[in-house]
Amino acid sequence: MTHSESTGATRLLTPADVRRIADRLGLRPTKTLGQNFVVDAGTLRRIVRVSGVGAEDVVVEVGPGLGSLTLALLPVVRRIVAVEIDTVLAAALPDTVAEYAPEVADRLEVVAADALRVTELPGPEPTALVANLPYNVAVPVVLHLLESLPSLRRALVMVQAEVADRLAARPGSRVYGAPSVKAAWYAEVRRAGAVGRGVFWPVPNVDSGLVELHRRPAPSTPATREEVFAVIDAAFAQRRKTLRSALAPWAGTPAAAEAALRAAGVAPTARGETLDVTDFARIAANREAAARPS
Repeated sequence: MTHSESTGATRLLTPADVRRIADRLGLRPTKTLGQNFVVDAGTLRRIVRVSGVGAEDVVVEVGPGLGSLTLALLPVVRRIVAVEIDTVLAAALPDTVAEYAPEVADRLEVVAADALRVTELPGPEPTALVANLPYNVAVPVVLHLLESLPSLRRALVMVQAEVADRLAARPGSRVYGAPSVKAAWYAEVRRAGAVGRGVFWPVPNVDSGLVELHRRPAPSTPATREEVFAVIDAAFAQRRKTLRSALAPWAGTPAAAEAALRAAGVAPTARGETLDVTDFARIAANREAAARPS
């Protein structure tokens, strides 16, 4: 019998279990896929607790890896759809769950796919995203899934500490930028704790953080999301510039940018990092003003 940590009837993977499964699969964690596996049971329980998921939740887990977080979530939720880009890991996960949590193994469905290309998932609509996200794709994955899966009501993701800071940043913060504003389009975002590097195998050279997102209605605006995001991208592409200058390529000319800004009630001398998502939505909605001759 494998030595593993118990949580109710479900056993969690110990560091020795993780290495044993990795060896069996011939797995050498790669930086390309951002593979750092959680090997600390306390951290796994904390993620489940902070996520707030329960018996009615259908959870999307991106990058389940060897199954550490999957095993912690399964006894608590109705169902997990695990999206895994690595086909070897995707094929192995059901066997690991059958070994460690046979009584809840039927709650798991594995989808071998790139989460950035997923637009729908099998089964009941997902209600929550809980994941230890690869550092290099964390922001695109969160934004893509919030857009593609409107039934997601909340998310708890573990990401690189610097990414966590950016996602949860408020206007005026030094790290406030396009990811902060785009996340705010979909959700109320907050930092939900720090995670030390020692809970992973292999140990990364950065610390991690938990980010909690609660879905809220998008700002009320006649502009589309794509139009608002285009303004956001333009504003932060040259963040040292005033918005009159930074938005000139988007509007066509500096004068047209100024017209749109004034129509939106935003000072042309302001900078992108001082605006919130509703400000950007107003600017996008006033692009017609930018198109009129000045």
